[in-house]
Amino acid sequence: MISVKGNRLFVGEVAASGLARQFGTPLYVYDEETIRSKVRALLQNIPCRPLKLYYAAKANTNLAILKVIKDEGGEFVGIDAVSPGEIEMALKAGFRPEQIIFTSTSVTDEEMRFAVAKKVLVNCDSLSQLERYGKLNPSSKVCFRVNPDVGAGHHSHVITGGPDSKFGIWAGEIGKAFEIAAKHNLKIIGIHEHIGSGILETGKFLDAMKVLLAIISKNREKLGDLEFVDFGGGIGVPYKLDQKPIDMNVFGSAVSKLFSDFCSSFGRQLAMVIEPGRFLVAESGVLLCTVNTIKQTPKHKFVGVDTGFNHLIRPMAYGSYHPILAVETCESNKKEKIAVCGNICESGDVFTRNESGIADRKLPKIKEGDVLAILVAGAYGFSMASTYNTRPRPAEVLVSNGKARVIRERESMAHVIYGV
Repeated sequence: MISVKGNRLFVGEVAASGLARQFGTPLYVYDEETIRSKVRALLQNIPCRPLKLYYAAKANTNLAILKVIKDEGGEFVGIDAVSPGEIEMALKAGFRPEQIIFTSTSVTDEEMRFAVAKKVLVNCDSLSQLERYGKLNPSSKVCFRVNPDVGAGHHSHVITGGPDSKFGIWAGEIGKAFEIAAKHNLKIIGIHEHIGSGILETGKFLDAMKVLLAIISKNREKLGDLEFVDFGGGIGVPYKLDQKPIDMNVFGSAVSKLFSDFCSSFGRQLAMVIEPGRFLVAESGVLLCTVNTIKQTPKHKFVGVDTGFNHLIRPMAYGSYHPILAVETCESNKKEKIAVCGNICESGDVFTRNESGIADRKLPKIKEGDVLAILVAGAYGFSMASTYNTRPRPAEVLVSNGKARVIRERESMAHVIYGV
């Protein structure tokens, strides 16, 4: 786990300062036990069976992390892939084709042919895609995504349901989806929805479930081949001190009862699928960086570090809050207001910000050479990283049983320039 002991930050049993010295900064570090504990939390608190957890791989696609999730979850886990690349990563991690679902948007025929060739189930995002899929792979199994007119999430950019969302087949057009499936003799084995990301309230999840289950009930005579209902992911984690984690026991009991009651009225037991992404990996990760510049303006004391939004874009893109600690003085009483900024040539490259702009943070007195840790960075950190400003991406390290190992080498300048 990520913890503070004697004023110092530890990842697992390894001091963050030691990791910075050993591997250099900037550096992504993940704690394996945190990931495993999150998988267990879902499996232990959701009694509904059959249950499948399809990890939303876009949160973090590192091969070593995929293998940890597969090892801990066994037959209960699979992969929600949104690209051919994620399908390949899942297969390389040891997931079987039937443990993978391809859920993407604005999909090309070539991408669908790729999934079909790999024997991976395609989850159609639009009537257009469903029509094209029916033509290229008639008389096959299929799943399709519904936009249930319910949305939720920590930012407007991550709300994936409702009239402003590009995702899914609008609930009012479901009849057309059944017509297309019938025309191409497609067996609809799954119905899917996903309303957004960063949800900390069980009620929001239940509301979306009820909408989708009502749609299924209304069309039960057309769903004789239905095997599972996929309620998507979006289960959040707390980033701010005033946020509380979702009560997993309450969540698990509520979703299980709702689905079990539905299956009883439906006349047969279906499988429940949930697609956790952030929930499994976010709290496992930290981004370590080194302070190299301190400067003052009439308004802010800027503390500059050797990373930027090219490595962690969430604060710039969403105004997202990430806790930040000085790894050797985590609990010092001598604090000052500072703005932690990155090394990218953009004014928005500030880690201590909100949607309105820079938001100073109280941290212990910082000096050049100090190592800072940006916490809750295991999801949508490295997976959204880029080489913007022609800067290499950092290494990734996994801490397991008190030992740290590199699970992705630091990129070289040659890789950034020449792609090799």
